[in-house]
Formats: sequence, C-alpha cells, structure tokens
Amino acid sequence: MRFMDIVKEYLINSTFHGVKFIADDSYHASERIFWIVCVIISWVGSAFLIDASLEAFQTSAISFVVETSYRDWNTRFPSIVVCEMRNMERIQAIADKLWGEDHDFAMEEVLNEIGYFRGESYHTVNECAGEDMAENCFFDNFTAYADLVRSACAETLEDCYWNDKPFDCCRYFQPMETELGLCYAVNSLQTSAKHPIKLNMISNKHTGPGKLTITVLTEAYVYTIGEEEVPNLITPKSDVLLVDHYIAYKRHISIKDIENDPEAKQVSVSQRKCRFPDENNLNVHRYYSYSACSVQCRKDKQLKICNCTSHLMPNTDPYLKCNMSGLICLNEHYEDLTIVIPKWSVGRRGVVCDCLPSCTEVDIGIVHDSRESIFDSDRRYSTIEIQLSALPTERYKRNVVRGRLDLVGKFK
Repeated sequence: MRFMDIVKEYLINSTFHGVKFIADDSYHASERIFWIVCVIISWVGSAFLIDASLEAFQTSAISFVVETSYRDWNTRFPSIVVCEMRNMERIQAIADKLWGEDHDFAMEEVLNEIGYFRGESYHTVNECAGEDMAENCFFDNFTAYADLVRSACAETLEDCYWNDKPFDCCRYFQPMETELGLCYAVNSLQTSAKHPIKLNMISNKHTGPGKLTITVLTEAYVYTIGEEEVPNLITPKSDVLLVDHYIAYKRHISIKDIENDPEAKQVSVSQRKCRFPDENNLNVHRYYSYSACSVQCRKDKQLKICNCTSHLMPNTDPYLKCNMSGLICLNEHYEDLTIVIPKWSVGRRGVVCDCLPSCTEVDIGIVHDSRESIFDSDRRYSTIEIQLSALPTERYKRNVVRGRLDLVGKFK
C-alpha cells in the first residue's frame, strides 16, 4: 500500500471534523476544496485559542479580591521584634574589663560601632585604620566583641502582658540573628530556636482586639512586622519605634491579612509573582520574605565588592566575615551597599534587589501613636503598648482562576 493510500484511509476514518470529506472521492472537487478551507481555518483558529489560553495561564492565573466576612476570622497579631540600639553603660563596663579603667575613651565609640553596626564605621576607621592608631585597637573577630556588648534578653525585657495577662518574656521573645545584630522576637518564623514556642496571640469576635504590653530596659528599636519578615537596614520607619528611657509608648495598628487559595501553591512562583515562606532560596534566613531577600542582596553585594560580609550578617561562615580591611571597604562603599534601587535605575549608587514579595505578607498600618513621660528615679526603663485599634473588617484573598486542571479541561 502506497503512503498516499494510507493517508487517504486515515482521513476517511478519522474523527477530526471535516477531514473525511477532503479524502472522499465521491464528493465534487469544489466541495472538497471548501472543506480544506474550513479545516485550515478551524485549525488556525484553534491554534490561536490555545496560544491565548496558555498566555492567560502564564500571566493571569491569580486574581485578588477583598473579603469582608470579618466576623469569622482569627487575626494573628504581628511579630514584635526588639533590637537593642545602644547601651553605653554596658559598653563602658566591657571596656573597663578589657582594657582597664584608664583606657582611651575613643575605644568605647569603636565598641559601640562594632556592637551596633549599621553599615558605617567612622570612629573605627578613624581610630584604628590610620597611621596614628589607638593603643587598644583590634582588627578581626568583630563578632565576638559584638556579642560582648549586646545585652541578654533578661537585661532587655521584663513585665510582658498579652491582653493584660502576664507571660514569661524570655520564653516567648526568642533570639533572632539579623543584620542589625541579635534581637528578640515573639511569634516570628525567623528566630534561632530549633523548636520556637508560639504565644497564642489571636484576635477575633470573642476576644476583641489584641494588646501586647512590654517593658524595655535599654534603648532599642521595636519592630512591628509580619511573622516571616526580619528587621533590616531598610525597614520602613513607620514599622519601627525608637525607644528611649522614661517614655511610655502607645501604638494603635490596623492589619490586613492575605488569605491564599489552597491551590495557590500548585501555581508556579513566576505565575503568582510571590513566594511562600517555605519556598526559600536564600541562605541568610530559614524562611523567605521580601526583607530577608533584601538582606541576601546586601550580603551578595558585600562579597562582590569587599570579598567579605558584615560581622553581624546572619548565617554566615566566620571566614567570610570582614576583618579591619574589609570593614574599611564596607565603610567606603556604604551607599553602594545600603541603598536599594530598582533594576531600571541607571547611574545611581545602590543595591539592585529584584525580590518578590511574600505570599503571606501582611499589611500593617499605623493608626495612632502617643507617648508620655515616666517619672521613676529608681530605674531606667520604658513601656510599650501595641494594640489593634479594631478587628479587621476586610482582608485580601489570592484566588487561583486558572489552574493546571482548568488548562487541561480547555483542551480536552
């Protein structure tokens, strides 16, 4: 049997619409030409429809809606992170212990910069990098000096309350390594603990808006962030309270959560344009978030420019951390390593971070801030009260409108 006979037999017995009329010799030539045109047009049209469906599947698989059935929700209180900002009394005591009471007091400023490193090190470079160096300069192992300077949890926090019920501060505020140094966080995914203990900080129609009250014993930054987020050099100022002694701070916040369709994880990262915390592609933190990704960007840029990283960079091998020459390099390239710029920005100094948002990112707004003076001559402390101003009345919902089964169903 010739090849054309095989093709003709296949077309006659095929279930494709119209093709059997093309191969059937009993039809007039004009009819067969008509069916050839119809089949070609239908196949071309189908190709366009398939291409459009694939394009929609790739680019429009997700939709956002706003839900308002708020009476049925459990709203999780955001993670609260306390990072010591300064403790000159402790620095003075450490300096006395290291170098004696008659030490060069400029070295206290050096210890302060090393312990609470923020990307710049003016005093360190001035005192320990020129020809006329201070007597007690140190040139490496900066992480050990930072650990000496930073206060322990018991020296940072006390008197913690959730909805006016006391709880053990240092049991629930667990250590968290950040690029700002050691912090203490409650209900964060990013703490250093292998089995983190969570405090049941839920607000709903039965409990009412939640309230957290803590006493802070040092000057500190207090961050109000999502459970997967981390404090970092570019955290928006609105998310941070600068806490000083003898002040009672009150902050009222609003929260909008994102609820994800159960099928959202089956959609690729490029389609949904976000990452879930457990879809981590970073090495600085255990879980993915936009802020953790920005820390990774800075680490990579530091390694590229200075061949070392900040001594406070989390989850970094000791041999990669900067010595004095590296610290001088970080200081010289402060703007290049700290300021985040978009990738289309040309000619500006900074770090390009093409980071996706977290799929569970929470929208936290500041409703009202207030502060009052505390008059207590016996000790130095501050109190912080962070409270939901009201139960959320809406939240975002990420729905899958074009899943894999929908795509298969279209072509079935």
